[in-house]
Amino acid sequence: MTTKQIDYCIELAHTLNFSRAAENCFVSQPTFSYQIRLLEEEVGFDIFERSGKGAALTPAGAQFVSFLANIREDLKRAIEQGQNFSAKYKDRITVTLMVRQAIYFLPEAMRLFEEKDPEVQIEPFFQYENGLEAFLRKEVDICFALREQTRQIPGIRVHDLFDSKIYLIAQRNDPLAKKNLITESDLYGRTLMIGGGSPAALKAVQHRLVSTGKIEYFNSADHDTTLTNVAAGRGVCLAPGFLNDHSGQFAWIPFDCKESFSCVLCTHKDDNRKSLSLFLEILLKLYKDAVAFPL
Repeated sequence: MTTKQIDYCIELAHTLNFSRAAENCFVSQPTFSYQIRLLEEEVGFDIFERSGKGAALTPAGAQFVSFLANIREDLKRAIEQGQNFSAKYKDRITVTLMVRQAIYFLPEAMRLFEEKDPEVQIEPFFQYENGLEAFLRKEVDICFALREQTRQIPGIRVHDLFDSKIYLIAQRNDPLAKKNLITESDLYGRTLMIGGGSPAALKAVQHRLVSTGKIEYFNSADHDTTLTNVAAGRGVCLAPGFLNDHSGQFAWIPFDCKESFSCVLCTHKDDNRKSLSLFLEILLKLYKDAVAFPL
């Protein structure tokens, strides 16, 4: 299967007309039809039904083309990234994190690093759930994680980044937004969003609050869904400070509890590149100097 065949197949699925699809792909119709037939012979089933009126997708073809479209888009991005990389960089360092704000100073660290080592690209990957797995498969070089996730994992180095507290998230016009510190009793009679892949420390706090019987709760699928529910006035939620995007859309008020999150960066023990050490040094210093920054 060639990229041209993929493009021809996707175009024919859009037009359902061999002549028009061939014209759009700048080839003759016989060449176009021949390539579609070769593709069908390779996959072992008919992608299109032919008729005097043109073409129609078979049920198997419709499913196949939907996958082809995703493959083509991924391939396009891979080519573009390769072109960008080959034009300017000699090496790259990849960082996985669940959301951009998890490593708030990452953009600043990238800027400072480029001033010192412009031939190495820093490339972030946003993987909400599978970042650590990708790191362990050595698909990325640096992984943002919680220290509890890194215990007893061989072959890695763990670098302390910062400790993050638990905050209550509420609408800015919520009466709780006027407080400097939220206590358990402040939440009595309120609805608390829970779940959504919460870390162990947060789950413990959520369970403790719900078990009082004085707080309603609502299960939410993930952090973005939770924030949407908070914006809609359906309740409030607790979250780690490292998820705060500091956009000002919501009020983030510290919650009075002993639990916190030890946020770390993980690297591979066998990765001894000077560029990697330099980037880590820059990033860790930014957090060390940000004494008053709310985390």
